[in-house]
Amino acid sequence: MASLALALVVTGPTAAEAKPTTSDRNGNTTTVARTKDGRAITNEAVAKEVAAFWTPERMASAVDLDIVKPKSATESPDRAPKPGGPAGTVKPVVASVATGDDVSIQLNESQTTGKVYFTTPTGGTASCSASTVASGKRRLVMTAGHCVHQGRGGQWYSNWQFVPRYRSGARPFGTFVAYQLTARTAWVSNSSLDEDMGIAIMHNGGNWGLKVVDTVGGNGLRWNWGYNISLITALGYPANLGGGESQYYCQSGTWYAGGQQIRMWCNMTYGSSGGPWFQEYNDQNGLGYINSVVSHGDNPGNGQFDGPYFDNDIKSLYDFAEGLSPA
Repeated sequence: MASLALALVVTGPTAAEAKPTTSDRNGNTTTVARTKDGRAITNEAVAKEVAAFWTPERMASAVDLDIVKPKSATESPDRAPKPGGPAGTVKPVVASVATGDDVSIQLNESQTTGKVYFTTPTGGTASCSASTVASGKRRLVMTAGHCVHQGRGGQWYSNWQFVPRYRSGARPFGTFVAYQLTARTAWVSNSSLDEDMGIAIMHNGGNWGLKVVDTVGGNGLRWNWGYNISLITALGYPANLGGGESQYYCQSGTWYAGGQQIRMWCNMTYGSSGGPWFQEYNDQNGLGYINSVVSHGDNPGNGQFDGPYFDNDIKSLYDFAEGLSPA
């Protein structure tokens, strides 16, 4: 088992000073990441507690979060796809250090994609999929909004951690614990599937005490590239394939799915929530351009699932999370 050593350089307010959930005027909401008992994860000692909480047994027993379309979910009443502005791109970046990876890579398996684990408000444990995204501060992990917050009437998840390229108990890069969680306000307040997007800001961590993007690299990001993309590669940890213990992929074109959502062919179900939809995925370096994330399926197992269309909303959330990130 890879070491879970954490060497944090992040500083922040104490638990007593930590700000509650706050929102901005651009439709983004954030909260400080917390432990199951409500303490803010703003220092090394508490982050180590979270890493220690996630024993192999707890990780193995975590329930893969489903991707069934919630009955309370909403979507835009406008059924016609509309351009959100000019197409934009953030370029991917490679890892800045040689980490001595101790698990051989497999085809279409990325070190930038991994499993996330968290505790629910009722005390249970659950998991999703997620991936790193490049930014100047190199701390961001992108997932679905429903993998950080329950949506309308719900709460933020706690004990949130990311394990890059997890496979059958192996953690080749170690564990990274969240410092802050962000999501679109439309998801938090109204369970809007159009904006089922989340980004976590991570403490330094892993086996080398580094930033997550320095450790495994960061994917690019694209928005306003249209609803019809000829080839997308989706990665995730589906429970229906391999029991959620290793990455799987599917490839398909995308098309308009109503509201501000896109759809693709894929047989991955529970546990793949939050996993990236890549444009131009390179299976030699594990990097691509994130164009959406797994959100839900109307009938999981029917060979299709949906993701939010990445327009100016994802760029707004990305900028918001980057602005909140420590240097």
